[in-house]
Amino acid sequence: MTRLIVTGTDTGIGKTVFAAALTAALDAHYWKPVQSGLEETTDSETVRRIGGVPAKRILPEAYRLKLPASPHLAAEQDGVEIDPERLALPPHDPLVLEGAGGLMVPLTRRLLTIDQFARWGLPVVLCARTRLGTINHSLLSIEVLKARGIPVKGIAFIGEEMADSQSVIAAFSGTKILGRLPILPELTPERLARAFADAFDLRDFQ
Repeated sequence: MTRLIVTGTDTGIGKTVFAAALTAALDAHYWKPVQSGLEETTDSETVRRIGGVPAKRILPEAYRLKLPASPHLAAEQDGVEIDPERLALPPHDPLVLEGAGGLMVPLTRRLLTIDQFARWGLPVVLCARTRLGTINHSLLSIEVLKARGIPVKGIAFIGEEMADSQSVIAAFSGTKILGRLPILPELTPERLARAFADAFDLRDFQ
């Protein structure tokens, strides 16, 4: 069984691009349980467009919230509260599940994203950008995942080469470096698939 959570050390680091590539490579289903912000392209639509993932393999969101903000606030603006019972895992396998924002983003005033990850009990792929600050953000993220008893499949870097930072994170965390997805000048399913295949070993995700 291959069922993975894709999360990130921060928001806006490219984890949806990585999730699209991973979903396509695994011939998996994609699920974004909570989508905040509907005015622009949703993450599900992005995965379909740049990953070439068929619509039938993209599962509907449990919550579609209008405001591009933390899910707890976006839900309040829409007059709802996110119910963990509606976030029950779908039965599909393989499955790539993408979290909203980073690990400590609130889903409600009482529930953090990482708490929901612990309930699901699936292994996590942590996406980290290759920019200044990535050592701190990555090590903190791995620490809190370990503290919650959440298995970490490994780290997927996104961006330009930062060999020293990557090796430091691996040494201090003991976490496997899965690979690095470069920034692509044009995102198409073909180019994304090629870049993913060049940078990652699919066996590491299975």
